Amino acid sequence: MSKKVLLIGNGAREHAISEALMRSPQHVELTVIGSALNPKISDVAARYEVGSVTDLEFIQGIANDVRPDFAIVGPEAPIAAGVVDMLLENEIPSCSPMKTVARLESSKSFTRDLLAKYSIYGNPKFKVFFDEKGLEEMFDELGDDFVVKADGLKGGKGVKVSGDHLNGREEGLAYARECLAEGGRVILEEKLVGEEFSLMSFCDGVNTVEMPCVQDHKRAYDGDKGPNTGGMGSYGGANHMLPFLTMSDIVAAREITRKVAGALREETGTKFVGIMYGGFIVTARGVKLIEYNARFGDPEAMNVLPLLKSDFVDICESMIHGTLDQIEIEFEEKATVCKYVVPDGYPDNPCKGDKIEVGSVPDGVRAYYASVDQKDDGLYLSGSRAVAFVGIAESLEEAERLAQSAVGSVSGPVFYRRDIGTAELVQKRIDHMKELRG
Repeated sequence: MSKKVLLIGNGAREHAISEALMRSPQHVELTVIGSALNPKISDVAARYEVGSVTDLEFIQGIANDVRPDFAIVGPEAPIAAGVVDMLLENEIPSCSPMKTVARLESSKSFTRDLLAKYSIYGNPKFKVFFDEKGLEEMFDELGDDFVVKADGLKGGKGVKVSGDHLNGREEGLAYARECLAEGGRVILEEKLVGEEFSLMSFCDGVNTVEMPCVQDHKRAYDGDKGPNTGGMGSYGGANHMLPFLTMSDIVAAREITRKVAGALREETGTKFVGIMYGGFIVTARGVKLIEYNARFGDPEAMNVLPLLKSDFVDICESMIHGTLDQIEIEFEEKATVCKYVVPDGYPDNPCKGDKIEVGSVPDGVRAYYASVDQKDDGLYLSGSRAVAFVGIAESLEEAERLAQSAVGSVSGPVFYRRDIGTAELVQKRIDHMKELRG
């Protein structure tokens, strides 16, 4: 059988998606729309168009010309812009969610209010503000431990935490006012103390199937220092767990996602079809929800998709047709460590337009190209994360060793975190949770 698939996006996440699609025993004819030319995706694509991934008219023209069997939208911006809705209007199904249910990601206040309305466990103490009325009183109530969240898509950089990014109430108040001025809305929450983890699920609107859980590392520098980024790397254990989690933690997170899928259907009359990616934190009081995303995580996609043993095309079509409960989804039991090479100055003042070179990649490592642009004379930085290297092995130690052996293969004005997946950093996570759980 042959399948025509339209993939929107050109980052490392989409590189991993394209790789999973091309592993299908069904012949896949891949059309890609990206904002830049990803050299590895273009190698496998039958057609590759460069243009804005939020330009509905541009995408509609290509989609109607190709008439794919289904589409996958990788990044959050085109999903929030209504690309999936437009494709459905043109009778092209997608295993990505429509705009109304994708508010799960594009509006943090929508998600908090949804959990509260449907009595789904997992919210911290929070309040949504549309103006400054009551804002100072909420800061007084939360004291020194608070989180200020911009309400919208900020590329993982809109959340600021007291003690980490904000020094005291006055800085918190100033950032909250900035969010109000910029977006007309801000969320103020209690600060949750614990260890974060990502649990992504395939979702057909009714059924959810979980992928192996992963821990992302948002901070730019070793030792979890520096500003927040889109994610500097991630790791997952060979047993599809993380060393600091228990099975009951996974079950609790899975149950929140299952209930949220039902609440979305009830609230909007629309099924969430696609990847429901929960960012959770396990605390002394159990598992809490940090936020949801409406697509594969980046870097987390690079941890889970290479391990997928089942036919990804079948999974995509089962999400579209509401038959996830009728197929078996399997992942290899291997550990993964992903480390990103990023431009000097990232995330606040990244260098752009500089040429880089990627040397030979060791066996056992996958290289995924992200925010780079292939030109006639080589590969150039686009200003965000550049190349992700994923070590895959029987143990976390060996996976980390492989990933670390590969990051040095990139020459140019770049840097990376050395500590992701190391025994020392993982042990800190374990000790932290032991202390919290008492």
